[in-house]
Amino acid sequence: MNHFFLITNGGKDPDFRYAKEITEKIRSLGGEASFLERDGLEPGYREALQNEIPENTEAILVIGGDGTLIKAARDTLDKNLPLIGVNLGKLGYLCELDETNLDKALNRLMEDSFQVESRIMLAASLIREGKEIKNDLALNDVVIHRSGALNVIGLEASVNGKFLSKYVGDGLIVSTPTGSTGYNMSSGGPIIEPQAGIILLTPINSHDLNHCSIVFDDSAEIRVRVRGGNYTSAASINVSFDGLNSTRLVTNDEIVVKRAEKETKILRLSNSSFLETLEKKMQRYT
Repeated sequence: MNHFFLITNGGKDPDFRYAKEITEKIRSLGGEASFLERDGLEPGYREALQNEIPENTEAILVIGGDGTLIKAARDTLDKNLPLIGVNLGKLGYLCELDETNLDKALNRLMEDSFQVESRIMLAASLIREGKEIKNDLALNDVVIHRSGALNVIGLEASVNGKFLSKYVGDGLIVSTPTGSTGYNMSSGGPIIEPQAGIILLTPINSHDLNHCSIVFDDSAEIRVRVRGGNYTSAASINVSFDGLNSTRLVTNDEIVVKRAEKETKILRLSNSSFLETLEKKMQRYT
């Protein structure tokens, strides 16, 4: 592997200094590298990115943190290229590399000494009055949540067309195994090996006895409906996709979530198990 493209977080890499440094390192090793000098939050960024990635690119280095890598996975999914994260943040469950091991890692990448992990993604649609008004993808999770006033909200979930349960609380998380160490874990959900073929449904601060996560096969279609009455009159309800593109919901809106057709590919250099890596990250964070 010799041809790389870099995606960087302008907030964590001011003036793209680190991206330029890594680009030069790759070139000094006999490889090719380039990057887009544009912040990922700028309008039109995704379209510009699609045009800038060279056809001969073999992998994408993502500089920033887990949030940057998650956004890069969404932005580059159609390119079907593997990604590896360079962590400039605090925790970084998804980002294997950092400033201390980057030089060695670049050599291993160029020697083809790595593994490729496939991670499922979620495809979600917002249905209003029988019509799809929005759709998006998520590598981590799709979250239906309250915002604003401190009032509980009411939701109703069904799976594969069959009623599952009613929920009262702060919302629901539909998570991939990759996202199990994110908001799902903070809400009491289980930690799942990231390559598992499952989908998680986890209540957020449930206001009743129905507070347990439920694990489904990744062939499941989960449908969440916003209930009416007092639950929607006093609180705002939103849906977010990987923490991005938050959209306001109204009574009887439905969010339909299922496994996406395409997967994200993550490059791995370490032979450490998922649990070993998780423990190290948590120790560093605390």
